[in-house]
Amino acid sequence: MTAKCIMIQGTGSSVGKSRLVTGFCRVFAQDGFKVAPFKAQNMALNSYITKDGLEMGRAQAVQAEACKIEPQAIMNPVLLKPRSDKNSQVVVKGKPIGSLSAMDYQDYKSKLKKIVKESYDELANSHDIVVIEGAGSPAEINLREDDIANMGVAELVDAPVVIAGDIDKGGVFASLTGTMLLLTDEERARVKGVIINKFRGDLRLLEPGLKMLEDIIKRPVLG
Repeated sequence: MTAKCIMIQGTGSSVGKSRLVTGFCRVFAQDGFKVAPFKAQNMALNSYITKDGLEMGRAQAVQAEACKIEPQAIMNPVLLKPRSDKNSQVVVKGKPIGSLSAMDYQDYKSKLKKIVKESYDELANSHDIVVIEGAGSPAEINLREDDIANMGVAELVDAPVVIAGDIDKGGVFASLTGTMLLLTDEERARVKGVIINKFRGDLRLLEPGLKMLEDIIKRPVLG
């Protein structure tokens, strides 16, 4: 079995990626599919401890619950637990391997790609669908090399991408347009559509902007 996949990325942190992935997981599970969540690299101080004593991101544990399956560390193979502005403990496949500075971690990321791919493949070989969550923003062009959070993962597993933006913060049209602008042609080709998250109010006021956005980024607003 080789799973189909979809990846939810965002214009930044806290735009709702985790909740959207959780929702997709539950919908696919309710539709009868064997589904699993996956987030290659997560950054969080608090972790979830699996039944076999391994650490993973708490969001992926919640997503596994939405899938109606037991959380596994391979659902979040790289967990960064910040210790300062420039230093984090690095947890790989549920086990701490030490602390690294931000610069040292950048150099170390190339070694983690194989682990990320192996973890994903293990899930993909035993599920129908894997719902992948990005981290931060794919438009962090200074971190593009050896990326294991966003488009680097999408390329590694050949995933279609949906980008979410948070209208509650303001500037959602600029955020989505700017994100698309900063992607490479190859990355942009992976984006199948965008989602405007956290909208409240009268949809009729938003609709003219949705059409203008679609004309600019050449991608549909999916919801």
